[in-house]
Amino acid sequence: MAGKRTTAESFGVGRGISRVPRIGGHGPLSGTAAFAPGTMGGRSAFPPVTGKRLVKEINKNERRLALRSAIAATASNDIVKKRGHKFDNERSLPLVVTDEVEKLAKSSDAKHFLASVGVWDDIVRVRKSKRIKAGHRVHATGPLVVVNDDKTARKALRNFEGMNVVRADDLSVEMLAPGTHPGRLTIWTESAVKKIAEKNW
Repeated sequence: MAGKRTTAESFGVGRGISRVPRIGGHGPLSGTAAFAPGTMGGRSAFPPVTGKRLVKEINKNERRLALRSAIAATASNDIVKKRGHKFDNERSLPLVVTDEVEKLAKSSDAKHFLASVGVWDDIVRVRKSKRIKAGHRVHATGPLVVVNDDKTARKALRNFEGMNVVRADDLSVEMLAPGTHPGRLTIWTESAVKKIAEKNW
C-alpha cells in the first residue's frame, strides 16, 4: 500500500491539465498530483512481486560436479597462482594440516601458523589491495581454511582481512571459487578431508 494511501482521483478532461490523479477538496494540497508513479510520494511503478523466483535452482548432479571441480582446483598450483594468490613455491598443494589448527585461540598464534605454512604473503597481498569502491572499502579474496570444528579457529583467524573459515559441512562452490573463478588458496585440516571423503558428493 506504499504510495496508495491517498484520496487522489483524476479531475478528468477539459481543464487543460494532465489526467494524473490529484488530491481534491480545498486544502493546501488540493490539486497536488499523487498516487501515480512519477509523482511525489506516489507508488512504485514496478514493485517487487511475491511470485518472483529469487533463487535459481540447479540440478543435483550439476551442483555436485561443480563442487568436486572446485575442490580439485585447490590442488593445482597453476590454477591457484592464476587467481593471483601468493604462497611458498617450495610447498605443493593441497595444503593439509593437523587438527591442532582448530584449537587456535589467539591471532598471534594464527599469524605464526599462516607464516609456517607459507601463506602469509597472501595476507599481505590482501592488505595492500584495500581501496574505496563506490563508497565502500573492498579488498581481494584471501585464503580459505576448511575445518571440521570452527568454534575457536574462527575467532583466531577472523582478524585477517580476506580470510574465511568454513566447516566441511558448510562448504560451497562460492567459497571455493569466488566470482566463478576456481583455485582459491585453501588450507584443509585432516578431519575436514575425512569428513568430505565420507560425504556423497
